[in-house]
Amino acid sequence: MDIREHNARAWDREVGRGNRWTIPVDAATIAAARRGEWEILLTPVRPVPRSWFPPLAGARVLCLAAGGGQQGPVLAAAGACVTVLDNSSAQLRRDRDVAVRERLALALVRGDMADLGMFPGGAFDVIVHPVANCYVPDVRPVWREAFRVLREGGELLAGFANGIAYLFDDEALDRGEFTITRSLPHADVAALSAEQLRARIAEGATLQYGHTLEDQIGGQLDAGFILRGFYEDKDPAERLSRHVALFAATRAQKPRLRG
Repeated sequence: MDIREHNARAWDREVGRGNRWTIPVDAATIAAARRGEWEILLTPVRPVPRSWFPPLAGARVLCLAAGGGQQGPVLAAAGACVTVLDNSSAQLRRDRDVAVRERLALALVRGDMADLGMFPGGAFDVIVHPVANCYVPDVRPVWREAFRVLREGGELLAGFANGIAYLFDDEALDRGEFTITRSLPHADVAALSAEQLRARIAEGATLQYGHTLEDQIGGQLDAGFILRGFYEDKDPAERLSRHVALFAATRAQKPRLRG
């Protein structure tokens, strides 16, 4: 089974279902961004600090696995030269729709977040990577590719899910039972029963992976990044998130070589 293609189709379906991460920003949001009044999300509800961004006028920004008509159009309206890469064609169409509606220049690429071979080294000043690496079995190639395509001094702004979220059985959580039944690293294809997996595939739900902090944060450091910022976030819609922050974001910089 090609899990990447399965997840692409699953996110195509989420567009039709109105998932919150598939709803494009409205005209008022774009107008505000053009005035310099903007914010974006990497995690469910906490905006990224503006201090994490360089001046956006002319900045080359890659929105990595970030289709849906949200981050990319806002940053383009704020003055950046934006490329959006996503695995879902329907999510990219959301960005295209906003670009047409608002007369924004957006480059749209369908591809794998762990393989950025279509871009040369040093192609971008900033990478914006919302929570999405739960759809790849190994996050370290994502960090290595991000490092390669950033210029020296470039910034990677990344959101990710805390692996804690994958330790509990979803059905048990729905019953209010907080019993750990799984371990990290996690893969749905290995942890779910055959019956659960068949049901997940039949309903067109995504198949996910839970990663360790050693891979999420240590992997960035091992790729060569310097960690410059960190925060956590909760999702009010998640039962477990009432007790612990299930999401985090990092600001990491590709060092400048000394002359």
